[in-house]
Amino acid sequence: MATVYRGVDGAGKASPLSIPDVLGPKQILLKITHASLCGTDVHFLTSGIALGHEGVGIVEKIGSEVTQFKVGDRAGAGYVRNSCGTCSYCLKGQDVWCHERSAYGEKDHNTGTFGTHYIGNETFLHRIPDSLASEHAAPLQCAGATVYTAITSVAKPGDRVGILGIGGLGHLAIQFASKLGYETVVFSSSARKEEEARGFGASEFVVLGEAEKVSAPVDVLIVAGSKYPDWEKFMQKNILARTGTIVPLSAPAENFNLPSTPMFFNGYNLHSSLVAHRHVHDEMLAFAAAQGVKPAIETFAFSEEGFAEAYQKLKEGGMRYRGVLVR
Repeated sequence: MATVYRGVDGAGKASPLSIPDVLGPKQILLKITHASLCGTDVHFLTSGIALGHEGVGIVEKIGSEVTQFKVGDRAGAGYVRNSCGTCSYCLKGQDVWCHERSAYGEKDHNTGTFGTHYIGNETFLHRIPDSLASEHAAPLQCAGATVYTAITSVAKPGDRVGILGIGGLGHLAIQFASKLGYETVVFSSSARKEEEARGFGASEFVVLGEAEKVSAPVDVLIVAGSKYPDWEKFMQKNILARTGTIVPLSAPAENFNLPSTPMFFNGYNLHSSLVAHRHVHDEMLAFAAAQGVKPAIETFAFSEEGFAEAYQKLKEGGMRYRGVLVR
């Protein structure tokens, strides 16, 4: 029987998944083999919706008009599941911002990658390069897409890119920024993470409480941690270069409270970034495969018990750095 895990009473509970006898013309049925746990999933553990938006599987069945995949191919499913295809955003290749988008937690509440199967739309599934293992490809469907698009959408040649936080997002952001050729400066609250950060590709490591010791200001700051820094101390021209750009990748409970004086007189920019548009997502996967970008993962059994174990480790802050359920 096909199943999907739903967020019920703070846990992922298996429930029946209905699979139609005949798929829609552009639909694809994936048999999920690997699914990665994301912090966003935690927000929906009491919602009743189908969980998961970082999954990889094998194409088991295709609709009558599918041309980009065949049975047996590997494909990944991510945060955005569909868009209208005709609005100004879609026509400009910015489908993530489509007003009619179907995104995880917003629509299609019976669709999730934590389960035996996943039904997706052809153009919102992503071919997995042959050299990229499925257990590494799964976290890239959201975390990888998120950090890659944040960096490539704002960083310019010659920029120094700062990564604030080494975790599920941050450890991938360090790899992508360094592999893209940027001087990559890591800010972390823990001095013990310097060796690890440099192993991921950091060219400089700065303890967050001593941010003023950075050798030169960064031009782009990717905020990849679960908390915002003390902006009064951080938004100084010797730490964040004038006209520098701040890109927050998480939404902690606290609001942004950016000090207006340095924001105005140093010309700082705040850039909103969600996940990658479809073409950028595919570009990210190809780049990761070619450059050897791999998430650090811990694997768990693909079961309710495995999900609970992964969630508990994530909740306690002990995950290094993405938990992947493996069938």
